Amino acid sequence: MAKIITLEQLQANAKKESLWVLLHEKVYDVTKFIDEHPGGDEVILAEAGKDATEAFEDVGHSDEARELLPAMLVGEFEKDGALKIKSVRPGNSNASVNSAVEQGSNMMYFVPLGLLGAYFAWRFYSST
Repeated sequence: MAKIITLEQLQANAKKESLWVLLHEKVYDVTKFIDEHPGGDEVILAEAGKDATEAFEDVGHSDEARELLPAMLVGEFEKDGALKIKSVRPGNSNASVNSAVEQGSNMMYFVPLGLLGAYFAWRFYSST
């Protein structure tokens, strides 16, 4: 049976000397990994004591990073706790990120086409 971690336990381990993070309803002890984290310790410390799932997924961690997690598992987070768990699936970004990507993709096509049209219009009107 998995150990159940309460919000109080999670928040009590939210400092550099003892650092637990909550990802996908599971609590991980990342204390030994914090100095090796490529993004620096500030990134993890900013998410300590709360649900870090969205931040973890938004960054797009590699498969190698995900493979490190099972060795750091402390236990399952309490289901009926005061902290509201965010439902984020691995590999999926939130809607605002998807919207921004779609808008950027659209601009990637329309801006060059607009510039090309403007060039041909300029050539046409300047030659006559």
